[in-house]
Amino acid sequence: MNISRSNGWAVWFTGLPGCGKSTLAKAVRRALEERGGMVVHLEMDARRKIYFPNPTYSPEERNQAYDRFIQEASDLVSQGHGVLMDGTAHRLAVRTAARNRIQRFAEVFIRCPLDVAMARERGRPEGLVMAGLYEKALDRRRTGREHPGLGQVIGVDVPFEENPGAECVVDGASLTIDQARDYVLRFLENWLE
Repeated sequence: MNISRSNGWAVWFTGLPGCGKSTLAKAVRRALEERGGMVVHLEMDARRKIYFPNPTYSPEERNQAYDRFIQEASDLVSQGHGVLMDGTAHRLAVRTAARNRIQRFAEVFIRCPLDVAMARERGRPEGLVMAGLYEKALDRRRTGREHPGLGQVIGVDVPFEENPGAECVVDGASLTIDQARDYVLRFLENWLE
């Protein structure tokens, strides 16, 4: 696979929280590195903590965070890097903004039913993202009770806007991580040729 530093590119892994974006992006990064590729993995959950040390997840902050995320990826691409962007970006306009700013850009959409994403997220420990996001959002919807630090939850409070033109669509519910990784690698081989 040609992963020349002189030809920068970016691929955005997107989908519902809990669909497997980070796991898949990391698996693809490892596979590319094993093949001698130099790639950068930008994980929105980690970058957000740098942009906003105490994130509120407000719509305004989310817009600012994604703008910085896109700029960071764009700068890396212009330096010739391959960039794996990993972030929900539930609004199609955000991903379109990245597409407009990054010359060689593709979207990898992990299609995953909400119930599957919820089950996966339920088992995720507290880390870069609050544990139990979906359950807390559903509790807030039922009872009106607020959960400190819980912003709008994609899939519960606001919908995920799917891009019908996404270059690569991965079945996040039925494929194993190895199958999904290989599917994305085949896409990248064709796309980067």
